Amino acid sequence: MTKVTSESVIENRKVDHIRVNLEKDVQFPRLKTGLERLRFMHIALPELDLADIDTSVSLFGKTLRAPLLISSMTGGAEMALRLNRRLAEAAQTHGIALGLGSQRAAIKNPDLAYTYQVRDIAPDILLFANLGAVQLNYGYSLDECRRVIDMIEADALILHFNVLQEAVQPEGDTNFAGLLAKVEQVCRSLPVPVVAKEVGWGFSERDVRNLVNAGVAAVDVAGAGGTSWSEVEYHRAPNAFHANVAAAFADWGIPTADAIRYARRAAPALPVIASGGLRDGIDVAKCIALGAQLGGLASPFLKAADESPEALDRFTRELIAQIRIVMLCSGAANIEALSRVELIVSEHS
Repeated sequence: MTKVTSESVIENRKVDHIRVNLEKDVQFPRLKTGLERLRFMHIALPELDLADIDTSVSLFGKTLRAPLLISSMTGGAEMALRLNRRLAEAAQTHGIALGLGSQRAAIKNPDLAYTYQVRDIAPDILLFANLGAVQLNYGYSLDECRRVIDMIEADALILHFNVLQEAVQPEGDTNFAGLLAKVEQVCRSLPVPVVAKEVGWGFSERDVRNLVNAGVAAVDVAGAGGTSWSEVEYHRAPNAFHANVAAAFADWGIPTADAIRYARRAAPALPVIASGGLRDGIDVAKCIALGAQLGGLASPFLKAADESPEALDRFTRELIAQIRIVMLCSGAANIEALSRVELIVSEHS
């Protein structure tokens, strides 16, 4: 009889998450990102040469060739190794950032650390380590935070906030009480920047203000409108009770466009990463025009990586080309100029 351990439970959950994301429709059924209501003013005479458009941006001491983040998704299982290495290779080739999935599995079982390790093929990228913030209430401390950073030679640490996902998981960690003080201790003590990231339901203005006061160096708003992790948990629910509870929250959350605005109001100088339902370079450009520094995509990158390295390379090149063309057609020679472009609010999505 196979012994069931906490390590094997976490690894199986990681496999479930990858499988459900690849095989099921886990998008928000009705709630959209809010980006669909926005459009750029077309500039027919931009007085720019497409060849001279500069998409580079700097964050945490690293210069990216395009304002893109492959958002945190996977790790902690054998099948994740292939995907993470493909994603890292694409990030290195195109000069964009990469966030890895939660490294808790490798803290529980160090034998799984290799599924996250990509520095050998991506020595130059902006690379984010990742832990669930709630784990600070379940025995994790600065030591675990340092371990996940060292494990992958990360430039920064993402602490992800997934209260709804934990609440609808039968095995979820649901004690979020007193968490902010522990986040502050981590921010004040770590040698690398800490990024607070939601996982698809967005941060409120109050959240961002509290996180800035705690010392985070950036926020990834990860708003609603893309992948719904309550839908993911619905598909992996062990019984009808848990499935029905999760299903009720299918359209919960703060749309991505609203979450960016809340973050900008709460902390005008704070670097913002925008993710949650972005699907192309036009969406990324809209987020930058709203005030974000980077646009992050998860599911589209994961599906392209699962298909083939060639599909992933093609998708990444398409995103960058789309951003460049948006900039040309809106008269923005560089990312700083794109951030000042005024968006038109459409009456119809």
